[in-house]
Amino acid sequence: MNLEGKLALVTGGGRGIGAAIARRLAGDGARVIVTGRDEAAIAAIATELGGVALRADLTDRAATDRLVAQVRAVGRVDVLVNNAGIAESASLERTDDAMWDRILELDATAPFRLIRALVPAMVEAGWGRVVNLASNAGVSGYGYTAAYCAAKHAMVGMTRALAIDLARTGVTINAVCPGWVETDMARAAVARIQAKTGRNEDDARAALVSMSPQRRMVQPDEVAHLVAMLCDDRARSIHGQAMLIDGGQVLK
Repeated sequence: MNLEGKLALVTGGGRGIGAAIARRLAGDGARVIVTGRDEAAIAAIATELGGVALRADLTDRAATDRLVAQVRAVGRVDVLVNNAGIAESASLERTDDAMWDRILELDATAPFRLIRALVPAMVEAGWGRVVNLASNAGVSGYGYTAAYCAAKHAMVGMTRALAIDLARTGVTINAVCPGWVETDMARAAVARIQAKTGRNEDDARAALVSMSPQRRMVQPDEVAHLVAMLCDDRARSIHGQAMLIDGGQVLK
């Protein structure tokens, strides 16, 4: 993939999938801005890649607006990767308004606001790539995750709607929908399974792995490869898609 001369913004870029994406895009020639709440983590990635670190809490709309201004001061964004997100699980009666608002704000509203702010310049330039990190929960359903599934379905629906709006502009928008990925989020899920069931760590991890027909977790660099592919010029006809990368867990 050739992204020489392109500026990419990766949210949640300090660790896990976001860090893998930042490294891959930089390896393909892009200058990368990484943002996240952990200042030390994003600074380390930015230093490693010769990029820019901008701290922001995307659940705070004023902070998101400040981030947009800071990003514009760096340059026009050519590639926007909306990766930042949170996953929490709870039964219906324990899914309170605070949890619902927190997940929807970060996983759906913040990506929309960044797209609204940064995509018009891509349209003016006649080229751009938006990749939204959703989840296979955005095309399916899981128990105890009503807020998370709602947010990821919202991200997929937004992607499909905006694809129609952007179809003739030179800007593509797609959603990448991973299953369980070897990240801190998966490790936290293992810990929750242990706490709720009393299983040991190996058995709790096996419960997640068994959800994939491949009997393995997706690796962050595999997700990064798909994201990079979508940013390539030769992927310009891939538009408005929800692309599953989950070892065949969800088939559609």
